[in-house]
Amino acid sequence: MRNLIALAAATALAGCVNMAPKHERPPLSTAADYPAEFAGDVTLGQRATEVAWRDFFADPQLKVLIEQAIGRNRDLAVAVAQIEEARGLYRIQDADRLPTVGASADATRSRSQLVPGTGAATINRYSVGVGVTSFELDFWGRVKNLSEAARSQYLATEQAERAFRLALVRDVASTYFSARGAEEQIELAEATVTSRKEGLRIAKRRLDAGVTSALDYRQSETLLTQAETQLASLKLGKAQADNFLAVLTGGPVAGPLPAPLPLVAQAQSPTLTAGLPSDLLVARPDVVAAEEQLRAARANVGAARAAFFPSISLTGNLGFSSLSLDNLFSDDSMTWSFGPSISLPIFDFGRNKGNLTVAEARENIAVATYERTVQGAFREVADALAGRRYLAEQVDAQERGTLATRQIADLARKRYREGVSTYLEVLDAERNLFASEQTLIELRRAQVDNLVTLYVALGGGLVESR
Repeated sequence: MRNLIALAAATALAGCVNMAPKHERPPLSTAADYPAEFAGDVTLGQRATEVAWRDFFADPQLKVLIEQAIGRNRDLAVAVAQIEEARGLYRIQDADRLPTVGASADATRSRSQLVPGTGAATINRYSVGVGVTSFELDFWGRVKNLSEAARSQYLATEQAERAFRLALVRDVASTYFSARGAEEQIELAEATVTSRKEGLRIAKRRLDAGVTSALDYRQSETLLTQAETQLASLKLGKAQADNFLAVLTGGPVAGPLPAPLPLVAQAQSPTLTAGLPSDLLVARPDVVAAEEQLRAARANVGAARAAFFPSISLTGNLGFSSLSLDNLFSDDSMTWSFGPSISLPIFDFGRNKGNLTVAEARENIAVATYERTVQGAFREVADALAGRRYLAEQVDAQERGTLATRQIADLARKRYREGVSTYLEVLDAERNLFASEQTLIELRRAQVDNLVTLYVALGGGLVESR
């Protein structure tokens, strides 16, 4: 028992020295605030991390698609499995910090001739015991740091999975908005084709009646072919968006989908507060993952430094051994063994030094990666904040411009019918109106897409709110 107590005490004292660099979060490598020009009042609105994706999106059809993507996307399934792998590796590494205790029992029966010329004797031997095999006393923190590195890798994998979920939500929403935008543009193009076919029919009758020239007829024909070309291009884009959406969601959705909302109604999402850049250090999963990778790199530096010092291991066994099963657990049958072993590197031809150099280099890489991740997060939020303001201004201006262009087209057609202007004026007005209406739809799509980007860039919440 005294030996077991000594082993327990040695275990408690193990790891009392930690040679890993102290973990400190690198200084913020960005400005302390977002540009006031477009950040607005950072105290107004909700934090993105507190807004569930079900509350952020208003479109019921989009909600169904996101829910299916989270449940069936193959890449997300890989990310979840990688978390389980990292958790298992951490448990394996962490188990080395405690002694491995094993129990054994043995019974043998042998027959042999002890003295030549005498009869043979049969001998029975019984034994039971518990033992500790090669438990390393972690005086220098090597095993502890390896366990900490595995733990940080596991936590980084968890954050990477959360980052992938956010990216998946963003990709599904972005692709969905592209499909909706293409659908609205297709409706506009189809209506335009129908209108211009009627215009071409009228131009043909006027040509046959000698009222207009062949030039007016051909110009009317170019208006129709322009709309038809655009219509085919939009249908191609819509098909490609639908195909990509099927991949993101893991396959077609079973059952009918709810009716979608038009793009103009998609921008009615909760107002998000920008907060401060320092908030990203704990809100963004990719930033948190980069910090965990830095922790792991520093723990590996400690393990590499500990390799220069002696490695001390203990083995011990406590049990009973007897020739008679009846006397197996008597005091006279007790057996024990206890022994330390020490290993000290003398000539390793630079192996340990090389391992330390690699570990320190990886720590420097992790620091730079963390700072780059923070800078990237800052830029994404700043870009999205700028987009929130200036895309709204663009949409407003484009709506007013489209209204004016529509009025110009109406006037041009009226002037042509009255013989005041040529058909070339109508041609230009129709082309400008069609392009302006298409641009308005595209800007609305870009606006709602940017709002999703801002939500994800701020570390949007993934809480399932029902």
